[in-house]
Amino acid sequence: MQPTFSSSRILLPVRPWFIFFSLIAAVLLNFLPTAHWPGMPDWVALVLCFWSVREFRRVGMGWAFMLGLLMDVADGAVLGQHCFAYVLLAYVSATLSRRLLWFPLLQQALQIMPLLLAAQLVQALMRLAVGADFPGLGYFIGPIIATLLWIPATFILLLPQYRPVEQDPDRPI
Repeated sequence: MQPTFSSSRILLPVRPWFIFFSLIAAVLLNFLPTAHWPGMPDWVALVLCFWSVREFRRVGMGWAFMLGLLMDVADGAVLGQHCFAYVLLAYVSATLSRRLLWFPLLQQALQIMPLLLAAQLVQALMRLAVGADFPGLGYFIGPIIATLLWIPATFILLLPQYRPVEQDPDRPI
């Protein structure tokens, strides 16, 4: 029997303030000095992808553009580099969200990996287009690490939505 990582518990609706603060926490993690080390994931891309899959009506291309613009200014990168990559990531994640949610978490992570790699590739290509040097293959380890973090990130970001385990005997749900 193959183990599944899905839960049969019913989730409460997500609170908009929790989405906002989780995205801000991801931005703050990207602001750390360690964010430019090889192998460090792009936290904004990971959390943005998560919310674009789970709550595509609340978090979409508008959020992706604003967060991308913030990251462009903070990194001193090519203006539009993160914006374009994040908007594409949010669009494709929202488009695939209905299909992705049918799979167990491990298979979701494997399907998210090409999206995160594509976002990183778009950023590298935009840097190369303006004359920057190739960042090296270590630049593409971050999306692989982010793929490995998909399962713990899912549990952490869904934690406030879990209903209490105790059941009311008068209610069937």
